[in-house]
Amino acid sequence: MNQNENKTKSKIWDVVVIGGGPAGMMSAIQAKKKGLDVLLLEKNSRLGEKLLITGGGRCNVTNEEYDNKKILAKFKGAENFLYSPFSQFAVKDALEFFHLRKMPTKTEALQRVFPATNRAESVWSVLVEELKKSKVEILYDSEVQGFIKVDGQITGVKMREDNIIYAKNFILATGGKSRPETGSTGDGFKWLKAIGHKVTEPTASLVPVAIRDNKENNWFKALQGITLPEVKITTVQFEKKQKVSKGKILFTHFGVTGPTILNMSKSIGELLSYGDVFIVLDLLPSLDHGMLNKKLQEIFAREHNKKIKNSLDELFVSALAPIVLEKAGIDIDKKCNSVTFDERMKLIEVAKNMKMEVLELLGTDKAIITSGGVDLKEVDTKTMQSKLFPNLFLVGDVLDIDRPSGGYSLQLCWTTGFVAGDNIKKI
Repeated sequence: MNQNENKTKSKIWDVVVIGGGPAGMMSAIQAKKKGLDVLLLEKNSRLGEKLLITGGGRCNVTNEEYDNKKILAKFKGAENFLYSPFSQFAVKDALEFFHLRKMPTKTEALQRVFPATNRAESVWSVLVEELKKSKVEILYDSEVQGFIKVDGQITGVKMREDNIIYAKNFILATGGKSRPETGSTGDGFKWLKAIGHKVTEPTASLVPVAIRDNKENNWFKALQGITLPEVKITTVQFEKKQKVSKGKILFTHFGVTGPTILNMSKSIGELLSYGDVFIVLDLLPSLDHGMLNKKLQEIFAREHNKKIKNSLDELFVSALAPIVLEKAGIDIDKKCNSVTFDERMKLIEVAKNMKMEVLELLGTDKAIITSGGVDLKEVDTKTMQSKLFPNLFLVGDVLDIDRPSGGYSLQLCWTTGFVAGDNIKKI
């Protein structure tokens, strides 16, 4: 241990923040603004490892919904809990935080907000620079082992080699169990259980879906890397429709992902516990059967001497057309003027009902977020304080709050991190 580290570990800090992800960085910045002496502990060699890979490396900063009532409705079951935090720091405040620090943003489909650069590094840089500017002390490669409690207070955190770091207040921002390679290994949940907190065991929440690779389903492999921007996705079990959503789907080597699939994944996981689950795609949801029939007739009349495989570009991406034709039992080299009525009807049926059998959900290592965490009844909604230990504050993915894909996860981090940092009083 060098002299600076020895000094850092021997003093009593106003605040120790455990975890240098988005919630931890935001809480450290705000606590420092309040005039507190802040130490941020990060187990990795740099901050924000998971932040840098969110949104495919683009970073979905927030969702541009300024009506708190509407955005809180997305956090199913936690609306009442989040009412006070969002009244203190909401979407407008988060955007202002980044805009004031010269990071422009852009808003895309479904009100998803991204940095104008399309790079997560832009978000990361703002936070890291603000920590530096605020003179927040940071210890890297610092793996916490657990809490030390005395008389209903947390007095310190155990480190490796029996070292202890002492503080008057602690903010736990260790995240959930998604993407463990970034450091989110669920350690915080173990420590919380050890001091008496009730914790729901985390499970994969927003997670890609693997498709069974057999003769019926393996067509998805030919579409690897292809995104369909607007499809209707229906889950089916025991020949009954379960859930229907519209949106984007991305095909991969193992199955499917994309915002709509991620948001349906939890319900798919629940259905799998009862039996086989199928995903049915309507590739052309804007056209009903009659409209699609008329459209095909127009195309076939206009391009009557062309091969059918070369005539469907305005309906399907090029890689998809031969798959649909094969499933419809139509020779891809057949000329448009030779397509029969029955074949046309079969083509319509296939396009509106592309079926895949779900194999499984990918695990927490591939999840965008995990469900589960500390019971909200044990957290003060106004301050993020633990009701068991008033000098312990709980933020971000440590909390048992479900939310969909679309910027809601990071907004939860900005909001709860700010509220915790802002509500710690100097003693």
